[in-house]
Amino acid sequence: MSKTYKCRKISKGRAEAEVVVSKDALCFYLVEPETGVVVEDNHDAKGKDISGKILMMPSGKGSSVVQADGIYKLEMYDKAPAGLIIEHADPVLVSSVIIMEVPMVHKVDKEFYEDIKEGDRIIMDADEGLITIL
Repeated sequence: MSKTYKCRKISKGRAEAEVVVSKDALCFYLVEPETGVVVEDNHDAKGKDISGKILMMPSGKGSSVVQADGIYKLEMYDKAPAGLIIEHADPVLVSSVIIMEVPMVHKVDKEFYEDIKEGDRIIMDADEGLITIL
């Protein structure tokens, strides 16, 4: 049984994919571009493949150069995430995903964070401001 939640669009687009949940902010420069695997030491998502998945995390981290370059390299290898769900939108990450055309949302209903689980399949429609757990 699916359930739908409201959210706010940051970067346009729609994605349907498995969700990867991280409690740590992520710098995309510390994701291996050839595989889409997080390689940052001491990161709770270390070893997880984010390629083609919807990544849920608190925020990004790092300078605009490393964020944009990290996402760009993932795009070049076709290993970028399908979309991002962010709790705290920072300008560096926002500008990077808009440039790279990765759908991103924030300000999701609080109930969503209680219901979502690692590996759930979801539809994230930034344009309509909706996330559905399938």
